[in-house]
Amino acid sequence: MEIILKEDIIGLGYKNDIVNVKSGYGRNYLIPQGKGVIASPSAKKVLAENLKQQAHKLAAIKAEAEKKGEALKDVALTIAAKVSATGQLYGSVGVNQIAEELKKLGHDVDRKIITMKEAKTIGDFVAVVHFHKDVNCEIPVKVIAENAKEEAKAEEAAAEVADAPVEAAETPAEAPEAPAAE
Repeated sequence: MEIILKEDIIGLGYKNDIVNVKSGYGRNYLIPQGKGVIASPSAKKVLAENLKQQAHKLAAIKAEAEKKGEALKDVALTIAAKVSATGQLYGSVGVNQIAEELKKLGHDVDRKIITMKEAKTIGDFVAVVHFHKDVNCEIPVKVIAENAKEEAKAEEAAAEVADAPVEAAETPAEAPEAPAAE
């Protein structure tokens, strides 16, 4: 059954795409929910005319999606999670945690446009953000143990403390002279 999508559906297609779906999925879910219409010849003609009229609007939407993609190009996430002794996570790291971490970094991304295989062990993963049907941004995600993150912070603090006396020795501080006691 051919359906014209009325909105983006991750895993199926994007708005105004013509997709083939099973009859039950189309009749029982997509059409009643208003997410698609049957792709009849007249509906295809209407779609073609609408796309001609909206070509410049679609170009602007794509340009904005590319801008958002550029903003996330150099982002790499590190997520700390509770881990058992065998390296298995208690639970998993999914798109909700990815969206939260991106929000902390100042990027407001809806969790519904992020896809990622759920991380159930520590290691490196890739999350894909689908801004537009032609614009996808891959974000590397590193899942580490919570205690490993604390150890890394402690090592950084120790390195800063080790560097601090060297800097003080290079630039002597001018101390005010104390008055002589009689």
